[in-house]
Amino acid sequence: MSLKQKTINGFFWSFIDTFFGQGIQLIITILLARILSPREFGLIGMLVILIAISQSIVNSGFSQALIRKQDCTQDDYSTVFYFNLLISSILVLALFFGAPLISNFFEEPELKPLVQVFSLVVLIDGIALIQRTKLTKNINFRLQTKISITASIISGIISITMALRGYGVWSLLAMHVSKRASISILLWLFNSWLPSLTFSRKSFRELFNFGNKILIVGLIDTLYKNIYYAVIGKYFNASELGYYTQADQYKKYASQGLTKIIQQVSFPVLSEMQNNNDRLTNNYQILIRSTMFITFCLMLGMGAIAKPLIIALIGEKWLPSVFYLQMLSLIGMFYPLHALNLNLLQVKGRSDLYLRLEIIKKILVIPVIIIGINYGIKIMLGLMLINTIIAYYLNSYYSGKFINYPFLEQIKSILPSFLLAFSMASIELILSKYPLFPGMYQLIFQLSFGVMYIVGISELIKFKEYIYLKSIILEKVKTK
Repeated sequence: MSLKQKTINGFFWSFIDTFFGQGIQLIITILLARILSPREFGLIGMLVILIAISQSIVNSGFSQALIRKQDCTQDDYSTVFYFNLLISSILVLALFFGAPLISNFFEEPELKPLVQVFSLVVLIDGIALIQRTKLTKNINFRLQTKISITASIISGIISITMALRGYGVWSLLAMHVSKRASISILLWLFNSWLPSLTFSRKSFRELFNFGNKILIVGLIDTLYKNIYYAVIGKYFNASELGYYTQADQYKKYASQGLTKIIQQVSFPVLSEMQNNNDRLTNNYQILIRSTMFITFCLMLGMGAIAKPLIIALIGEKWLPSVFYLQMLSLIGMFYPLHALNLNLLQVKGRSDLYLRLEIIKKILVIPVIIIGINYGIKIMLGLMLINTIIAYYLNSYYSGKFINYPFLEQIKSILPSFLLAFSMASIELILSKYPLFPGMYQLIFQLSFGVMYIVGISELIKFKEYIYLKSIILEKVKTK
């Protein structure tokens, strides 16, 4: 299979995994939101930062190092596997015995047993890391997609059953634990790799020299993306965090879901071009333009229909989530741009520059948090938007130097897509303020209008990014 075919295949299956596999997860969360209260979602929201930090540490940057290395050996994989097993075990103990401190920090006694049970997820993730890494390196997202969808269905049945039987917040925790456990078991069942009884110091040093910077960057970025959960949970209340959590769930499904696809597929693909700068530049520009066409349509559209979306899916008790979703949609527009620019630094082996950039950007978050604590969540969200624009400029400034594709050139490339999506979102916002239909019917009407507007205008003016994506889809359909 050629690299182009691998890329298209990888994007196709990663898309299925993210928007159908995670779509199942989103439907499950919507059903749970109708059963459970904002406070119960807020309690799980307090665990989000622990979940994310633990995943980042377990990965340790070795996954990216293995994907980037073009001649990985069995010793490389086995060494990383045993190291991750050790790190995961240490984290499990730290979380289990540190649970009382976490509970006291948030002043929520219910958190202690939740954290202790959750700690098992860390070990589960650590055991499955190499299996997932090998599949990603081979751009094999088909198997990962099947496993993810199966795990989502299993965890959904368990969590909804528990919620209906009155288990409250434990049904939400069960969803996370059972999904991770199912994925880990299925990866081991359907992937043929097994570790050797060997630990190579040479492999460890080589991979760690690249991976340690990615680990630090990952930790900083994880803290940055999830610190607001901790701040809202600590300085406001569990219900307020519940509203924020619901809004962030929809934003993550669209924006971070797309970012995940880009990171998973573009990194191994671009890594194969790392020594051919002209080819790398050309493919990188195509990725930027086509990705942001989709992103702008998704995020601006979702922000515009936030009110009918919240009311139709989870009910009027969640109305405070509408403003959060609108702001988070604007912030989420920039996530795929961050991912692509930072991926390029990793492809070029500049994890040192990657690290320095992340430290600088995250220092800028400190005043956002301080002002937010004193002036409220809405002001904090506005400052988050300004912060993410500055972060994009820094990312693109440095990555653009490597392939002669600077910040202003990127803006020129994506501006037409932004204007098209903005025109659609402006009409959608008016329709949201003056609804023509009740409840779900209004949501379906606006979704249909948004899709027809983008497709219709794109076909009429032969919009370049739309035509490119359409050709890829048709090519994929023909090969089936």
